[in-house]
Amino acid sequence: MNFLDLLRTAVGNTFRSKLRTTLTVIAIFIGAFTITLTSAIGTGVGNYIDTQVASIGDTGSLTVTKAVDSSATDSGPAKYDPDASTQSVDRGPASFGFLSASDVEKVKGIDGIGTVRPAVALSPKYAEHDDDGKYVVTLTANAGELKADLASGKQLDDDTKANQVILPTDYLENLGLGSAKAAVGEDLTFAVDDYQGTEHTLTATVVGVQNESLFGGGAGANTALTDAMQAAQEIGKPSSIATSYASASATVSSGADVSDVKKALADDGYTGQTIQDQLGQFQTVISGIVGVLNAFAVIALIAAGFGIINTLLMSVQERTREIGLMKAMGMGGGKVYTLFSLEAVFIGFLGSAIGAGVAIALGTGISNVLAGTLLKDLPGLQILQFAPSSVITIILVVMFIAFLAGTLPARRAARQNPIEALRYE
Repeated sequence: MNFLDLLRTAVGNTFRSKLRTTLTVIAIFIGAFTITLTSAIGTGVGNYIDTQVASIGDTGSLTVTKAVDSSATDSGPAKYDPDASTQSVDRGPASFGFLSASDVEKVKGIDGIGTVRPAVALSPKYAEHDDDGKYVVTLTANAGELKADLASGKQLDDDTKANQVILPTDYLENLGLGSAKAAVGEDLTFAVDDYQGTEHTLTATVVGVQNESLFGGGAGANTALTDAMQAAQEIGKPSSIATSYASASATVSSGADVSDVKKALADDGYTGQTIQDQLGQFQTVISGIVGVLNAFAVIALIAAGFGIINTLLMSVQERTREIGLMKAMGMGGGKVYTLFSLEAVFIGFLGSAIGAGVAIALGTGISNVLAGTLLKDLPGLQILQFAPSSVITIILVVMFIAFLAGTLPARRAARQNPIEALRYE
């Protein structure tokens, strides 16, 4: 018998016990189905993050935060420093302290740092367009440092003295601005209270409308609007209240190496991260979740492997006289081994191919529905993307696992003594 004859025989033998084979295929199906879906989630999110990073490009800037000395809490309270900010955010591994004015000056003096701009917290009471109603909005300071994913209009200009703002698409309807194209060029009035509770109003022109992305869905202010609103907020501020900042945006000097600048910041007790670093952390979390889900799928495949062993062992026992007859007619142990191995591989192929096919069909439908409903404000995000290379790899890996599972029954069949096998009842 040549290889094709062995393959045809193996496929035919697989369906001798339809119920037993079906149950084994279902076990493999569950594992392959789960791994295909989780792999698609990783691919979809990963591609979306890569697209976001590519749209921003290399901004040449770092987000600088102050590292918190965790050892200080273990050895009692730290010594008071009048120039340091006492504010901090405790988020486990992501804990950081607020920057004081002296910290900002210190960062400016680090080699490789160009300009430093503290992250200002803007707190507008409301925004209003004509007489269409007052609405509470989120406004990000110095948003012109990042390129927005625009639906219409242009990017913020930080060199102009005119107040400019970029709005997300989901702000347009409530503010009475109509479509993204119609909103460009319209004026918005922002109200803000100072330290004495007096309300101040500022007017800004909508220069662009952005799609929502991983960087948040709030409005963004250029440098002129940021400075004007900050000045209005701090009117009447007591001199005894020190200003602190959650972070600062620092540009890297021309010719300076980003890695060297990060190290210099770390040596002085600060942390510097690029946009790519921050999104990389997000992707790491997603990869971890996908890894855990894949682990459960692997457990299902291992269980399916034992199912293959059981199925083929019973098949060997039931076909003992047949094996003896084949060997008596001249079939060598190697071909008998190949025959049963091909049966195991075919069972693995059936389960993995059906599992991957159903996962692709179901996942594509779910992804399209989510893209038009829950994820409609994140254009370009297909939560499930099936890469052909990944699907083929999954099928091949499952077939290999099936081959390994079929090794024991195949060896037992190959070692059968033809005389004893023919006498088997």
